[in-house]
Amino acid sequence: MEHQKAVKEALNALYHHPDDTVRIQADRWLQDFQGTLDAWQVADNLLHDSSSNLETLIFCSQTLRSKVQRDFEELPQGAFQKLRESLTTLLKKFHKGPQKVRTQISIAVAALAVHVPAADWADGGIISWLRDEMNMHPEYVPGFLELLTVLPEETFNYKIAARPDRRRQFEKELTSQMEAALSILTACLNIIELKEQVLEAFASWLRLRHGIPGAVLACHPLVHAALSSLNCDPLSEASVNVISELIHHTASPSSGGISAQTPLIQVIVPQILSLKAHLRDSAKDEEDVKAIGRLFADVGDSYVELIATGSDESMVIVQALLEVTSHPEFDIASMTFNFWHSLQLTLTKRDSYMSLGSEASIDAERNRRLHIFRPAYESLVSLVGFRVQYPEDYQGLSYEDLKEFKQTRYAVADVLNDAALILGGDTTLKILYMKLLEANAKTGNNFQDWRPAEAILFCIWAISNYVSVVEAEVMPQVMGLLQNLPQQAQLLQTACLLIGAYSKWLNAAPASVSILPSIITILMIGMGTSEDCAAAAALAFRHICDDCRKNLCGYFEDLFKIYGMAINGDGGYKVSAEDSLNLVEALGMVVTELPLDQAKGALEKLCFSAASPLEEAAKEDLDKKHARELTVHIDRFAYLFRYVNHPEAVAAEINKHWALFRVIFDARPWDMRTMESLCRACKYAVRTSGRYIINTIGEMLAKIQFHYQQHHQPCFLYLSSEVIKIFGSDPSCADYLKNLIETLFAHTTCLMTSIKEVTARPDIADDCFLLASRCLRYCPHLFIPSPVFSPLVDCAMIGITVQHREACHSILTFLSDIFDLEKAVNEEQFVRIRNSVIIPRGPTITRILIASLAGALPSSRIDTVTYALLALTRTYGLQAVGWAKESVSLIPRTAVTETESNKFLQALSDVAYGADVNSLIGHVEELSDVCRRNRTVQELVQAALRPLELNLVAPVS
Repeated sequence: MEHQKAVKEALNALYHHPDDTVRIQADRWLQDFQGTLDAWQVADNLLHDSSSNLETLIFCSQTLRSKVQRDFEELPQGAFQKLRESLTTLLKKFHKGPQKVRTQISIAVAALAVHVPAADWADGGIISWLRDEMNMHPEYVPGFLELLTVLPEETFNYKIAARPDRRRQFEKELTSQMEAALSILTACLNIIELKEQVLEAFASWLRLRHGIPGAVLACHPLVHAALSSLNCDPLSEASVNVISELIHHTASPSSGGISAQTPLIQVIVPQILSLKAHLRDSAKDEEDVKAIGRLFADVGDSYVELIATGSDESMVIVQALLEVTSHPEFDIASMTFNFWHSLQLTLTKRDSYMSLGSEASIDAERNRRLHIFRPAYESLVSLVGFRVQYPEDYQGLSYEDLKEFKQTRYAVADVLNDAALILGGDTTLKILYMKLLEANAKTGNNFQDWRPAEAILFCIWAISNYVSVVEAEVMPQVMGLLQNLPQQAQLLQTACLLIGAYSKWLNAAPASVSILPSIITILMIGMGTSEDCAAAAALAFRHICDDCRKNLCGYFEDLFKIYGMAINGDGGYKVSAEDSLNLVEALGMVVTELPLDQAKGALEKLCFSAASPLEEAAKEDLDKKHARELTVHIDRFAYLFRYVNHPEAVAAEINKHWALFRVIFDARPWDMRTMESLCRACKYAVRTSGRYIINTIGEMLAKIQFHYQQHHQPCFLYLSSEVIKIFGSDPSCADYLKNLIETLFAHTTCLMTSIKEVTARPDIADDCFLLASRCLRYCPHLFIPSPVFSPLVDCAMIGITVQHREACHSILTFLSDIFDLEKAVNEEQFVRIRNSVIIPRGPTITRILIASLAGALPSSRIDTVTYALLALTRTYGLQAVGWAKESVSLIPRTAVTETESNKFLQALSDVAYGADVNSLIGHVEELSDVCRRNRTVQELVQAALRPLELNLVAPVS
């Protein structure tokens, strides 16, 4: 009684107390209460209590449902019968509602059936029991119908803490009772007021995809009831759900496929096609039209391979789908977009024609089909283009509305790509250009209303990948038209995007040299129009300089002036610091095309423009500068070093400016943003210059080592990683690389001596073990014999269960690389050292990996953990299986049965003998599922496996 009173008081506080703090405390208390053993009895008592209000009933029904789903194993052996009786009583009590309460009770009964085998349920299993209850108590049919509806849905509900074997068994029990369930539903059809509920239950059972013959369903009363309801006004939602599920059922391989379901298809499709006229009926309710559109889309998606044959019957469906696509409401029209994509794939992919045999037959059939569907895709281009047009009130759009409008544009762009793949990009371009001319003519040939023209230019941008670079009829006209556009921000932004997208065409155009100056002028105008427009112009500038670099080599000075104006904000340019990097990259590509002597001068000029502000800052107190004041210029160095592909020139510049970099390293080693930017610049300098930078590399590494020991910046590790990749095998660098490795790893292992410390420094863990994997690959002769190898393995063991995704992945990859060492370095001395480190730690590593599979890590990491366990087993064979057996034996039999353990261990043993690894994956997933089935079991398993107790062979130094 005290608990019941406390629950009521907490619910009252949660829903009615004016203080947010009190409501939060009440919510937390209620959540904690739901996890207790007392929650069973309290929730049950309050549901049976006639004085309980709606809030109490909803909470208690949710609690009871959750307890049955997750905590059924808490109950003593004999509790099932009493629980079933109580739930049945409640289902009868709430047979008329409240709806939310009845649904929760129904789900609880269904979850109980998942846990309890049919033999233990008695009465012939739950369907037979349900039929008997409905016959004895016809007044409670609505409640029992809801139970019949949720039963199939719970088959695939992984919130239910059932073992995998039991879940499969339950699915078989239900599918074997499909006929009995449909008989119950057919009998209930006679109750007119329950027809919608009966059809919803039928739709639910169809989702089991059980192979009922098409001929049986074609004349089934439930199917005919659903089809007849399609003519109701308003349209029956339940009937639409049934027909939709029937369509999916006919296309499902488990139902025998389309050929086996032909009788049913021949009944369904004509009925759906008869609804086409409703699509144009303005008096029809929008939700009804949406439901009809959904049915047409389901027909298209499910029968796309049949439709792709191009038969007369299939073209009737295609015309109906075009009708849906033409609907003014985008939500309705877009339902067909997936069909147009699937049809395009089916028509163009070679796999669709392999059964024809010869190349000539394949080509002939593909051409025949493409010819048949060309008119449909030509219509499609015209039907979707207008949907990307800006609304008249575009300036008043909210952030969410603008986001939705952009998503619409990208969805339409995908459809246009599908059309271009069928029609060819040049043909699609012609269709769009004619639309552009029409739009221009309507506004008096002067773009008074810019929106239609912008929409067509966006569509032309969307198909750029499919337009030939030698297209000579339309693209010259389009490029000429761009020069006459009004300086409206959205229009210019799209024009700039289009220019960038057609950079390859501009390079190939016969008049490329004469066109480029006017095109660059458009981009310059764009840079001064708005920030969004400037971003598009900068991006286009990068594409132009990339693809037209040979034609632009002679214009470097002019391009440099544009660059200078843009980054300095001269001439009203609105290019942000981030977007200016596109301009840096653009000029870097042009410089790459210059001869070495000219490239050196050009790069010197660009580096000088980046260095000058930094040198000015260095004259003042660098400590007091905001990081952004420095990184904006350092990032330009990084882009130049990355995109100027002249190793000697880049090496000369990094050598020249190293003194400046050194000053920044020494002044701000505590500043993560500045150090990340500086290390990025150094990384690209190392990557591009290679051995040309040898004179500077020693001092660079000395700085990294010194500052890392004091400030622990992760970026020092990833810069070291790049150095190892480039110089790891270079004998002349061996001494200072060995010193680098030992210094960095020795310090890192001191930083991370517990999982708490690894969790607090995930970026360091991530970059540390990425570096360690690089060392294994590029300089194992320096790393494996070093005194830091063993402590680093210990550190990896400590960090396996870190929850940070990237850090965890890097640690597991490092361990896998050690286990797989022979794949990369098959030298006996290294393998011997590896074995001396891993074998003593093998039992502990295996225990931590199994604990990770069993719940210490999220289920999304199972693949990475499995690979590590697989690599360990392949290397150490039956010895690793023995370690696994020791670990699994620690798990209590109440959590994992002997049979479940043996299946997993046998699969692991098979892998040790060379069996296919795929056989292990399924057993790993089952073991993981069993161990995670509810919180109590997961905690029990983790307490047994103790993944945080390492039993290290030697202390971490």
